[in-house]
Amino acid sequence: MGESSSSVSVDVERISFGGKEHHIQTSHGPVSVAVFGDLEKPALVTYPDVALNHMSCFQGLFFCPEASSLLLHNFCIYHISPPGHELGAAPISSDVPAPSVDQLADQVAEALDYFGLGSVMCLGVTAGAYILTLFATKYRERVLGLMLVSPLCKSPSWTEWFYNKVISNLLYYYGMCGLIKECLLQRYFSKELRGSSQVPESDIVQACRSVSTLHTIPLRAFCGDYKFSLTMVSIYRLQLLDERQSTNVWRFLQSINGRHDLTESLKKLQCRTVIFVGENSPFHSEALHMATNLDRRYSALVEVQACGSVVTEEQPHAMLIPMEYFLMGYGLYRPCQMSCSPRSPLSPSSISPELLSPESMGVKLKPIKTRVSLQV
Repeated sequence: MGESSSSVSVDVERISFGGKEHHIQTSHGPVSVAVFGDLEKPALVTYPDVALNHMSCFQGLFFCPEASSLLLHNFCIYHISPPGHELGAAPISSDVPAPSVDQLADQVAEALDYFGLGSVMCLGVTAGAYILTLFATKYRERVLGLMLVSPLCKSPSWTEWFYNKVISNLLYYYGMCGLIKECLLQRYFSKELRGSSQVPESDIVQACRSVSTLHTIPLRAFCGDYKFSLTMVSIYRLQLLDERQSTNVWRFLQSINGRHDLTESLKKLQCRTVIFVGENSPFHSEALHMATNLDRRYSALVEVQACGSVVTEEQPHAMLIPMEYFLMGYGLYRPCQMSCSPRSPLSPSSISPELLSPESMGVKLKPIKTRVSLQV
């Protein structure tokens, strides 16, 4: 896992902020969990979209200094990868049936049991948001809050089902070919970011396409174009689209294509929820549907203009203020504002009534225009 094609040895844990990867055998197959931070802090569980993992789906958000200080100061992060999506994953035999979405949600529960975790905060993107929402409906007492990015919540439409079937067949027979990569990039990013004949594609899309050994890539490729004092970072052996095992992606896509409708279950959710969705996301209407079926007293919708589905990578800075409002309801703040120990357990009893209002959770901020406008 730490060996590039040019035989450069890299200390993965050191570069990954001290993270440690655990491979856990569950009743529905193995699952990988990368853990970052102080184990005594409250747990934040993440789950990425199809063909992504924590490096390619959440790195932009955690490289954003303000968001990083908010999340890493208050949480221990548990990045759960879909089966076979972790760094250096071996191909899973196509003879092994793809797990159902319910089995994937049960895997999350078993992973939490492995670490001795009770109630957790959840952060998921698109397909990963569906898995964590399903987990929240099945294990309601184990989820304190949901932060969902361009989430799925309905069963696939006939169009989506057929489209995913075509992609699945291409993956099965041709692997991660150019057409598959284009389809996935359209799923993740806005047209503006993908570029055109007149406008070159952005660094983040180029990075997502590339086969990398040991690259030095502009930090904005993962955090957007806003300025940092540190402008370059060495990224080790990025396991992006070219290096993803096609059979493993095929299996996860099969699972998601067989998902069931969660609309009725949403009404029974007892945790607070904030939904982020890019206005150019292919799943924009689905996120709106989900928002309208959640209890408005405990949920909020934040639409991000000029952004695709993976807001965590394309415009992570747009998530900061809504996340701050959301987490304030649990007594959590950025370090400069901390008046109590982050080791204190999360407790919904700390939520004041005014912080439960949709306005306090980000609706006043809708739509957030762009990352650049936030700096002006």
